[in-house]
Amino acid sequence: MALVSGIDVIKECTSRGLVAGAFNTTNIETTMGIIAAVERVGVPTFIQVAPTNVSLSGYEYIYDMVSRRLATCDVPVALHLDHGKSLESVEGALAARFTSIMIDYSEYSYEENIKVSAEARLMCPPEVALEAELGSIGGKEDDVAPEHASFTNPDQVKHFVETVGCDMLAISVGNQHGYAPNARIDFDLLAKIREESPVPLVIHGGSGLPSEQLGRLHEFGVVKVNVASDLRNAMIRTFGEAYAANPNENSLIRVSKNAVTAITDVVERRIRTLNPSAA
Repeated sequence: MALVSGIDVIKECTSRGLVAGAFNTTNIETTMGIIAAVERVGVPTFIQVAPTNVSLSGYEYIYDMVSRRLATCDVPVALHLDHGKSLESVEGALAARFTSIMIDYSEYSYEENIKVSAEARLMCPPEVALEAELGSIGGKEDDVAPEHASFTNPDQVKHFVETVGCDMLAISVGNQHGYAPNARIDFDLLAKIREESPVPLVIHGGSGLPSEQLGRLHEFGVVKVNVASDLRNAMIRTFGEAYAANPNENSLIRVSKNAVTAITDVVERRIRTLNPSAA
């Protein structure tokens, strides 16, 4: 199946009461592992990459790699720009035919966030989904952390979404980027935001949240949950264990295949945790 729009993934998930995992890739092993898990479970998914992770390959190589592998996959998958911190990154991802975009100006003032996010909406064709962020999510994304983390203000949600015209809204409700084992969702705040939001919600920092909390998110209008650190750790751990077992190991393909298997297992567990009905 060819890449689909993020809007199609959103519609499919909301109609079926599912939560799409959004899994970050950087290389072929991670991509192969993600899609193998998606094929096992059959839940529509986002594969995504942040601008900090295209410095090695560029957006075009990510598109080619993901779209080529998806040609034999029957599950709807969108290719998403994660944490676009500038309109230039949005432009680059769109030029490479990404089907879903995130603009993240959450560290700026409310007015500036609206202004730039609305400009990103104008840049995106109607069939390309736009995610914006309101409230600044804490923790580290690729060793980059916001100067000030702040929870999402429910009173701003409706005006922000309607003014920007985004298709989904990333929020800060206790979730944190990176592996943050002490992170916890404030479900009372999440419920208030859900009541105010005209669009489905997005939770970043899925790697650090406990399974019992991830399994409840479908009840609160959440359509997308980002997971990156777990996948990266699975790959790095696989190579590290291979070296520790044999410092003279030189079969790159064998260790790479083991990394794909490890990533597949992590992604499958996360998808099933997010979707108890699919477990």
